[in-house]
Amino acid sequence: MIIIPVKEGENIDRVLKRYKRKFEKIGVVKELRNRKQFIKPSIKKREQKLKAIYIQRLRQAEEI
Repeated sequence: MIIIPVKEGENIDRVLKRYKRKFEKIGVVKELRNRKQFIKPSIKKREQKLKAIYIQRLRQAEEI
């Protein structure tokens, strides 16, 4: 449960902005999307390796 303390006289827009930021930081939506379908651990590892290779190639291209 997310609790946002509201100070007296504080603008509601500012409070909503803090709530949204805290909500994203916790990662609730991301977790829900991940749990929507099961991904085998071997596929997760493969995706991580491919992403790491991609990033490494980008960094090497920057150096040259």
